[in-house]
Amino acid sequence: MTSTETETHRSAPPAAGDRRRWFALAIVMTAAFMDLVDVTIVNIAIPSIQRDAGASFSQIQWITAGYALAFAAGLITGGRLGDIHGRKRVFLIGIGGFTLASALCGFAVNPEMLVASRVLQGGMAALMVPQVLSIVHATFPAHERGKVFGLFGAIIGLGAVSGPLLGALLTEWNLFGLEWRPIFLINLPVGVAAWFLGRRFITESRAPRALKLDLVGVTLVTLGLLMLLYPLTRGRELGWPLWGYGSMAGALVVFGVLVAYERRKAARDGSPLVELSLFRVKSFASGIAVQTVFGIALGVFFLVWTLYMQMGLGWSPLKAGLTGVPFSIAVSLAAGMSVQKLVPRFGRRVLQAGALVMALGVLLYLAEAGHYGLSIAPWQMALPLVVMGLGMGLIVAPLTDAVLSEVPREHAGSASGLINTVQQMGNALGLGLVSVVFFGEIGDRLTPAEAGPAFVHAFQHALGWVAAVMAVIFLLMSALPKRPAQHVEGAPAEELKTPEEERELVS
Repeated sequence: MTSTETETHRSAPPAAGDRRRWFALAIVMTAAFMDLVDVTIVNIAIPSIQRDAGASFSQIQWITAGYALAFAAGLITGGRLGDIHGRKRVFLIGIGGFTLASALCGFAVNPEMLVASRVLQGGMAALMVPQVLSIVHATFPAHERGKVFGLFGAIIGLGAVSGPLLGALLTEWNLFGLEWRPIFLINLPVGVAAWFLGRRFITESRAPRALKLDLVGVTLVTLGLLMLLYPLTRGRELGWPLWGYGSMAGALVVFGVLVAYERRKAARDGSPLVELSLFRVKSFASGIAVQTVFGIALGVFFLVWTLYMQMGLGWSPLKAGLTGVPFSIAVSLAAGMSVQKLVPRFGRRVLQAGALVMALGVLLYLAEAGHYGLSIAPWQMALPLVVMGLGMGLIVAPLTDAVLSEVPREHAGSASGLINTVQQMGNALGLGLVSVVFFGEIGDRLTPAEAGPAFVHAFQHALGWVAAVMAVIFLLMSALPKRPAQHVEGAPAEELKTPEEERELVS
């Protein structure tokens, strides 16, 4: 075979009657489920980690923010590595590394080792996750992808609901006296099985003309975010030293250098990490801002919410996990309704309504937390959580389509990768801001009697910030297109190119 024939052979999907592709689908969806559950499962166990491992407040933030930062910084590069070296190969490296990092997290002997292991875990997820949809596109013909993506959506919904509950149960059961460690160790048998089965059932594929790596771009993005996040998370406990302000100012310089470098790289070889020409599209630029700010709001809320319920109110992990079930169900219901019924009829107004509804839910929660104080019950939280969930569901499902609707088709792949990246970066920034909007309101030396009221006050303060952020998101959404472009129903499946196919086309 010639190299071209070999490439075609390797990239060809299995025949329609080949059952191996369904095994491959189960394997990659298991990996996606692991990643999603790992994020939500850790949040519910954070107070237990803090008590058992003796982690400081800044280390608590880095246990979650370190994962998000490494994941965000590596997403685009992980996708391109799969295009160049083979999606199966990079997926196996990713899931193998993710499993190893999970073991290191589970056996961490101190908070510093846990933070480092979480950063490694996020980096491995950045190799693993981008290959999931790429493998689906390479494995299944166009006419079967609708069914496949329906299953994928169900898996995501299941992960959102089951993650907090699974984390709560594993922490509550204290299996073998291991406290919080089983939330990471549970990945070991699943990851090992997925690795061996993936070797057997996943078909190798790669892009025939993949874009080049932009490691300098990745380095500059990571450096800029670290220079911004590290002073935010450590500043309060270090007394806000002068070098922290210098570091945050220097981060702006690094991002300026990144823009200049990406402009030169685009002109030189057409493979920048960030396709700057996309920001000339008004709807895309505003949509990226929405994704980033929305990620900040979610990063602040979910960590603060967990700490408030368990460390402030003294609830068990299981009680806290069950309290979040109405929220998860509301998100799933509203997400399905927004895409299928509301957005085709009302367009952008659905997303704006979602921002207002979510802000209303946050304000309701703020009022109830203040009214009931330490005696608040889970059922009294149900109404604001359902309202918040409905608002979030109206946003998360149709937002990506709205952001991409006016992007030139030849840049769809780059734009999709950038959307996922900035959302994770916003999440990492939100987790860093927890030090300012939450821990900054809690005294350093609290008696047990003072701790509860202090956490309730800090929670209310953080919710005020989240509500303000939702108002900003509402304003930013006014620049989105009134009616996102929709695929014409009944159009031939082969004419609807996927982001991966678009990226291969432009390269």
